[in-house]
Amino acid sequence: MANDNLEHVFPPLIGSPTGQFRVHIIGNSGSGKAWSLDGISTILGLPFISLDELYWKPSWVETPPHEFREIVQNTLDHGDTLGWVVEGSYRRILGNLVTEKATDVIWLDPPLALYFPRIVWRTILRLLTMGPPCSKGCDESIRMAFFSKDSIILWCLTHHSIVRERGTRMMEQYGLDVGRYHGQRKMRRIGGWGGQLSKWLENVRTMAVGKRSRFLL
Repeated sequence: MANDNLEHVFPPLIGSPTGQFRVHIIGNSGSGKAWSLDGISTILGLPFISLDELYWKPSWVETPPHEFREIVQNTLDHGDTLGWVVEGSYRRILGNLVTEKATDVIWLDPPLALYFPRIVWRTILRLLTMGPPCSKGCDESIRMAFFSKDSIILWCLTHHSIVRERGTRMMEQYGLDVGRYHGQRKMRRIGGWGGQLSKWLENVRTMAVGKRSRFLL
């Protein structure tokens, strides 16, 4: 696994040469992507894009692959000038579409023991209509949540190692200090039990305040 302590070598976000930030947040279900997405978009004042919301139509109807790619492409292109924060992967359909356009890729890789209880609790809140759905009009049932092959809880368990292996391969390509693609070294892994993520978000906040201060001078 690549060195996680990069804050003394690299800024918290690389950005583009012209100052835009296009941030792609990846990780397993429940790893904290949505929470980080909201935090970064608020700090930077950028629109956030949930790939789940673009993919899932009401009643869990899937968007056809070609249509989904076109929607994502148009959404990213529309926000390129200002910047954006995207949450999700869908690599089976999108490949490297989002990653290649991003200025920064943030891989959230906490221990399963930390985020598995989180996704169970989040699922319970959704069942009680006390939490937002995955996408508008996509309500969950007890059968879907706990007794279905499409259960998000089952997905979380079975994909922990898959997502970690995929992230490790991506780090070998795009990692800030290790990536083979020297012109595309823009990915960092944030693991641990929450302290590393909180510290990174605070560094992003400090960076954003510094940029605004220089702009006002």
